[in-house]
This record gives sequence, structure tokens and C-alpha cells, in this order.
Amino acid sequence: MRRVLASAIAAVSLAGCSSVSWDMFKSTPPTVQVQLESSPPGADAVTSLGPGCKTPCSVTIPAPDAPFTVSYALNKHQPASVPVNVIKNPGDFSTPATVTTDPNPVFAQLAPAIPKQVRKPHRPKPKKPAAAAPAAASPFPDPNAAPPPPAAPAPKL
Repeated sequence: MRRVLASAIAAVSLAGCSSVSWDMFKSTPPTVQVQLESSPPGADAVTSLGPGCKTPCSVTIPAPDAPFTVSYALNKHQPASVPVNVIKNPGDFSTPATVTTDPNPVFAQLAPAIPKQVRKPHRPKPKKPAAAAPAAASPFPDPNAAPPPPAAPAPKL
């Protein structure tokens, strides 16, 4: 009877081992929560790592190995870019390793866009009418014009 009981316990324990996934022993990469803010609020903020949102907001990103940037864009404002440093604190036996960012929150002051100077099209000034413009351009005499003075008699020779 002891053998049957031992065989049953062994069979159940081996069946339980087959359903154990070795993935549970792998550590998940650490993530970092980054707060994104701007003045004025409502800007589109995008990290160079991919995630983004509309300020004020926060994004969760995988802990990067190197510094990254956050780019801000808002209509009628100049775009801005803020560098973000990554600070890794190695853990020891009593504390886990941590990753933080500097600055956090990441803040950008967006300057108003400089309006483009709109040039008015150049319009030539209207010409003033000439007082006594010759009518040589037309072969027909002007009916409103005064008649020409009578011709002087030719001198006798």
C-alpha cells in the first residue's frame, strides 16, 4: 500500500512539473514612469523611445540604457526638445536595482511662434494724366480737342 501511495504522489508531482513554465524565472525588464508637462498645457509630447501623449500626462517606458529626448509641439508655438538623463542605481542583497530619470517631471516652456511678415503685393501708383499729351498715337483726331490754329501764309520770295 505504501508503494501505491508513493507512486501516486510521485505521479502528481511530476504532472505538476510539466506545467511549470521556465519563463516565470526570467526577470521582466524594469520600466520607468515619466511625467510630461508643458506651459501652455495641451502640447503633443513624444519621447525619442516612441511613447508619447498630450500634456500633462505620464508615459511608462522600458528602462533605457542611454539618455533620450522628449519633443514638444503645439500649434502657434515653437517646438521644444528636452534631454532626459537615465540614472541607474544598482541594487544589493536587500534592495532591488532602480532606474530613474532626471528631470522628472520633464517640463518644457513653449514660446509663441513668431508670425511671418506678410508682404502686401506691390501695386504701381496710378499715373497722373498729362496736361498736354500729344495725340500722335491715334490717326484719328480727337473730336473734343480744339481745332489747330490756322497756318501762317508762306513768305514770298
